[in-house]
Amino acid sequence: MPPSHLSVWAKPLSGRYLSFAEREEIALLRAQGYGVRHIARSLHRAPSTISRELRRNAATRSGGLEYRATAAQWHADRSARRPKPSKLATNEALRGYVQDRLAGLITRPDGTLIEGPRVAWKGRRHGPRQPRRWASAWSPEQIAHRLRIDYPGDGSEDTTMRISHEAIYQTLYVQGRGALCRELTACLRTGRALRVPRARSAGRGKSFVTPEVMISERPAEAADRAVPGHWEGDLILGLNRSAIGTLVERTTRFTMLLHLPPMPGHGEGPRAKNGPPLAGHGAEAVRDAIARTITTLPAQLRRSLTWDQGAEMARHAEIKVDGGLPVYFCEPHSPWQRATNENTNGLLRQYFPKGTDLSLHEPDDLNAVAAALNARPRKTLGWRTPAEALDAHLIAAQDGRVATTG
Repeated sequence: MPPSHLSVWAKPLSGRYLSFAEREEIALLRAQGYGVRHIARSLHRAPSTISRELRRNAATRSGGLEYRATAAQWHADRSARRPKPSKLATNEALRGYVQDRLAGLITRPDGTLIEGPRVAWKGRRHGPRQPRRWASAWSPEQIAHRLRIDYPGDGSEDTTMRISHEAIYQTLYVQGRGALCRELTACLRTGRALRVPRARSAGRGKSFVTPEVMISERPAEAADRAVPGHWEGDLILGLNRSAIGTLVERTTRFTMLLHLPPMPGHGEGPRAKNGPPLAGHGAEAVRDAIARTITTLPAQLRRSLTWDQGAEMARHAEIKVDGGLPVYFCEPHSPWQRATNENTNGLLRQYFPKGTDLSLHEPDDLNAVAAALNARPRKTLGWRTPAEALDAHLIAAQDGRVATTG
């Protein structure tokens, strides 16, 4: 039986692909000793197309790379067969690498594993708000680019440890690809079972600051991210007026989380109008949490803090005095002026979804989540992790001081 593509009823091949007649012409010209560029000009094809054809579809049975049209056509037909097994289904080492960084457990500072909330995967796009699965939760793009750093291609094994982020998404979402189970979609940022765009919420703000502490007065070095030590902060809110504070360094994207537990008396009776804030994220609680956290950093990492115009920062002047950290405020309804922090808050919703009680998490849990974020490679850092980037800045600053002293 002749091949189906040579039958009289077969549709003509797309001009994108080489035909059998073109392969015969390549074989004749190659036998006459002509080079790749001469053959390409004769067939009105790109030289790269001819070079790729000679490399991929040459006959190798004789021990050389002799090019014959029939053997080349057989190789091309075999490569065009669909469906193909996915790379993750055939490469066990690569599949283990992807699964571990996508769904691996996070750890506390002492190294103990945290399973997080037990959430049943229901295989649907939307549902009532509930806790999310806790995992390493690297994005497919982070995994794909980090492979090139962890496996630079020096050995034979390294060359097989390559995959695109789209291939990872397809193994998660396309039924029948067979490598990763669809339950792992719960470890993605959105947690959705379908690939759909996500809506973004607008920021809210209150105007109570003076002109001298607006973002326009912030040092110019903070805008170009050249010098570390400039932070962006915000609160993520949960059920029952619970909250967690977030601090993100603009240059390295290093993240620190503020534990804001409810104060004594919260929830014990009806809320008093204009009474003291007892939910844990009032001005005094936020001031103390920032001062307690920021003072653990060296002085060169305490240059400025940018926040929105929320009432929780009414004691910002005391933060400057107690922690040595000047505070600047964004314009109202302008979350893009704290883009790094807004992006990080979106990542944190992987662990602290909306509609859940955030007061249930202990400080060790927050430290574990922050460590997980700081150990993820970031595209903007050349696929280094925020922890690696911060360490590099600190080492460079220390070497500079030593050289100056010497």
